[in-house]
Amino acid sequence: MTSLDDLPIRDDLRGRTPYGAPQKSVPVALNVNENTHPIPEDVAHDIVARVAAAILSLNRYPDREFTALRRALADYLGHGLDIDRIWAANGSNEVLQHILQAFGGPGRSALGFAPTYSMYGLLASGTGTEWITAERDDEFELSPETAVAAVREHDPDVVLLCAPNNPTGTPLSLETIIAVADAARGIVVVDEAYIEFADPGTPSALTLLEGRPRLLVSRTMSKAFAFAGARVGYLAADPAIIDALRLVRLPYHLSALTQAAALGALAHSDEMLAMVGEIRAQRERISTELARLGFHPYRSGSNFVLFGGVDDPHAVFQALLDRGILIREIGLTGCLRVTAGTEAETSAFLEAIAVFAPAAAGS
Repeated sequence: MTSLDDLPIRDDLRGRTPYGAPQKSVPVALNVNENTHPIPEDVAHDIVARVAAAILSLNRYPDREFTALRRALADYLGHGLDIDRIWAANGSNEVLQHILQAFGGPGRSALGFAPTYSMYGLLASGTGTEWITAERDDEFELSPETAVAAVREHDPDVVLLCAPNNPTGTPLSLETIIAVADAARGIVVVDEAYIEFADPGTPSALTLLEGRPRLLVSRTMSKAFAFAGARVGYLAADPAIIDALRLVRLPYHLSALTQAAALGALAHSDEMLAMVGEIRAQRERISTELARLGFHPYRSGSNFVLFGGVDDPHAVFQALLDRGILIREIGLTGCLRVTAGTEAETSAFLEAIAVFAPAAAGS
């Protein structure tokens, strides 16, 4: 049987493994930071009606500029944005791929701060961009001084800042973003995939866009909007950035069905986001209870909690899976990550993890 090693694959892709988290059918799946709350029924009916209407014209190509969707996204984001400053694609991963295709590539580099979203490195590799990682501060924080020192040392063409950070959940201050944007020669991307879960009053990097034509803010509908299966990501940036992304996108890259579904969800944004407060409450419940049990939950502004103090992460992961609870191994020593789900899902996880509590082991 032919293997990858037998194929004339690019040398820089040899030995690499694709992105992937375990996909298992279990009663409690808390491993990929999905919004585990279902879409409200009335919203679902409206989305279905819009998709059904779009089906009647599937013999024609969709709006290549997805004008109605960009207008709806601009309205949702606010901050005085208009459609000329909005882009969208099939999930935020494709948005990031477009950025690296346009501003990365052979002979260019992208900088991130590890640990961070593993797709950054894979997207860099896929576009022939050198991927460079710099270290974070203690507790996975990222200060302006640490970030700027890395930018000055490596002089990257693209800087990727995850705010809040995945997989650690760490919030990122506007001070750090401003410092990086001022120090960087190239493009600075702030990935706000989880920003809706941040504590109330947390400012968005969208407030920094004016006067910074090389600053981009990327978001997704996969998390807070409970729209992971629809694959809709988007960004806000200077109009010239949007023009650059048009150079690398595939023709008609957003299907008519995707556009219709996203428009339906955005038309009900208040209702779609109504569960965010509950998810935030479950995140805090997880952090509080894990700390009480003797684990070390890290500061999180997202819909998940990274926690340390786990003696054997794989053994604990497997034991929970045997009980029908799927969380995430992320390769950090002594750590596991769990998504904040519904109250019932959170209760199931906390009851199961208590068996492995450091506090219980020491008593």
